[in-house]
Amino acid sequence: MTCASRHKLYLSTSTSTSSHLPIYILCIFVLLLTFPIFHSIITFFFHLFHKMPDQDSCSYLKEPRLVTRKFLARPQREGVGAVVRRSIGRFELKYFDPFLVLDEFSITAPAGFPDHPHRGFETVTYMLQGAVTHEDFEGHKGTIEAGDLQWMTAGRGIVHSEMPAAQGTQKGLQLWINLASQNKMIEPRYQEILSKDIAETTKDGIQVRVIAGEALGIKSPIYTRTPTMYLDFSLKPGSHLQQLVPKTWNAFVYILEGEGVFGSQKSQPTTSHHILLLGAGDGLEAWNKSSKVLRFILVGGEPLGEPVVQFGPFVMNTQEEIDQTIDDFENFANGFEKARHWRSESVVSLDF
Repeated sequence: MTCASRHKLYLSTSTSTSSHLPIYILCIFVLLLTFPIFHSIITFFFHLFHKMPDQDSCSYLKEPRLVTRKFLARPQREGVGAVVRRSIGRFELKYFDPFLVLDEFSITAPAGFPDHPHRGFETVTYMLQGAVTHEDFEGHKGTIEAGDLQWMTAGRGIVHSEMPAAQGTQKGLQLWINLASQNKMIEPRYQEILSKDIAETTKDGIQVRVIAGEALGIKSPIYTRTPTMYLDFSLKPGSHLQQLVPKTWNAFVYILEGEGVFGSQKSQPTTSHHILLLGAGDGLEAWNKSSKVLRFILVGGEPLGEPVVQFGPFVMNTQEEIDQTIDDFENFANGFEKARHWRSESVVSLDF
């Protein structure tokens, strides 16, 4: 090829390349614009074939609470012929601020809890089986059945009875929650919720009934003067629970049915009728490694940090206040005026 020919070919190639430059630039520009779309598509297929762990399978508790103490609640007599398993309010655990008493009760007529007074705290009755009729000297009367709840604020004073309302054995839980000094002398009040109206949900083999507080995205309508959470959990075999609890609160678990592992997977399983006090942390972890349903309550409350002086059904802050309460009750004064001439229908009919 001559020099002239090579020069002509070079000019032809250079001209062709120069004429395609705008097309190359356009292609690059389009790729830059569409890159986010391609990136999204690639990411979608990556996650589709390489599934990331579910959020529920990862712990969102930074400091799970461990079990610090454990007791078996043994049966004892209470009231008139009633049998209770008392886990709080016993000699090993007189008080777990703000909780005064936790009883798992069992009553069969004519046994029960006839007319008796209260002052200075709240009683929470949650029925598990059968029914109980409640009456008080203010004229309030009603029957709570299995799954129903009664949250009674005794305040400055109430006299009432709690007696069987059905055949056979009636079972339930009664929790006493202390009131702060400024609330001990408020007027009595009731909050009652039927079983069908209690907030309830199920997720990943875990069922919860929210008596007070919040769990699994649902809340209870109950107003708690002493900030409290009260959750009734049922875990199917193989399920794993993580439940937040405010870090400054005291909390415990009471097992109603089955057996479970609490606080750490290395812990030994614990069976029914045990109370487990939880240590510091931001929540509870529980596992059902058995072949049967695990049911328990998780209860937490904000400590009051106040002195507690208790005389049976009266709970105040000083001995002087207890002495005054006894005087008020014996003289039908300062909140106990209506007790002078009142007897419940149950007591009259049974002639206690």
